[in-house]
Amino acid sequence: MKESVNNIKKGDFVVLDREPYEVIDREHIAMQQRRAVVKLKVRNLKNGKVKEESMLSQGEIEVPEDLEKKPAVFAYNKKDEFWFHEVGNPGVRFMLKEELIGDKKLFLKPKMEISLLFYGEEVISIKLPIKVEYEVVEAPPVIKGATASGGNKPAKIETGAMVAVPMFIETGSKIIVNTERGEYDSKA
Repeated sequence: MKESVNNIKKGDFVVLDREPYEVIDREHIAMQQRRAVVKLKVRNLKNGKVKEESMLSQGEIEVPEDLEKKPAVFAYNKKDEFWFHEVGNPGVRFMLKEELIGDKKLFLKPKMEISLLFYGEEVISIKLPIKVEYEVVEAPPVIKGATASGGNKPAKIETGAMVAVPMFIETGSKIIVNTERGEYDSKA
């Protein structure tokens, strides 16, 4: 199935050279007296290699038709192995390698329900919930008089990821993080 290159955004899936790719960055470049170009940074979902593609913005790109989503639950990770189980059936476990998980590993926490993306019979990626609640396990002390608009400071959440949070957030606070952007969203 073909889709206009202008409609493709970060997080979408495309097919290049009969291989599935995830768009990890997108830039629209309009130059004077020239046609506009869309520059895509894509990650091959089978081998993890990243490359850049430039296309005319009026062009079309193939999007995979046979992508299927299935729910699963994250159980734990051990070194570069990430273990999941079927929803409602913890006895049926399976493992995915770290290369497949990518940066999403920073926001995986036990008992989190995710979506597995299948391309044919093969798992090619996972999708996390967009907004997730985490506990702040390490943050610099609160500065007296700090407000929501008073700047940011780094804080470590329960998964080990570092997130820029407002100055009033302290250790033990519950926050909502946008897992797509890896950014603080709100206080829980």
